[in-house]
Amino acid sequence: MAEISLDANLSAFVTGPVAINLSSRDSALLPSIARGYGCKVSGDARRITVFVSVRAAAALLQDLRAGSPVAAVFCRPNSHATLQFKSDRARILPFAAGDREIMQAYATAFYAEIVALGFHDAFTAGLVAPTNDDAVAIEFVPSAVFDQTPGPEAGKPLEITR
Repeated sequence: MAEISLDANLSAFVTGPVAINLSSRDSALLPSIARGYGCKVSGDARRITVFVSVRAAAALLQDLRAGSPVAAVFCRPNSHATLQFKSDRARILPFAAGDREIMQAYATAFYAEIVALGFHDAFTAGLVAPTNDDAVAIEFVPSAVFDQTPGPEAGKPLEITR
């Protein structure tokens, strides 16, 4: 698969108040999944970085360290608009300067998004409150992106202009 570059709309979507899930698989093809707690897009718009809890993402991190592919799903709760990105490989990185602030801003925005939909504080807090001291960054270069919004276009690859 060829690398893609995110345009301004895709970048804004993935860094917005979206539910983020990453998945991979082990050598026996058993899936692993973890929730993401924020995202950033590189300056050249070719790399996506998602923050995960080391404890909650242990199986996913193990699979990625073994070289398995990664898929990332970003879903906007208020509309169910959903995008899925795929990549053959991901890198696990320590936090860079500003990453914790991105993760905290994401938590605030996502919290506001789902509270406005009527979800209660206890439920919402569990979705946005990972332990900051055990978080890492997962960086990948997307090679494909799909519209996964429920409806007739679900599963359709998006054509990305370079």
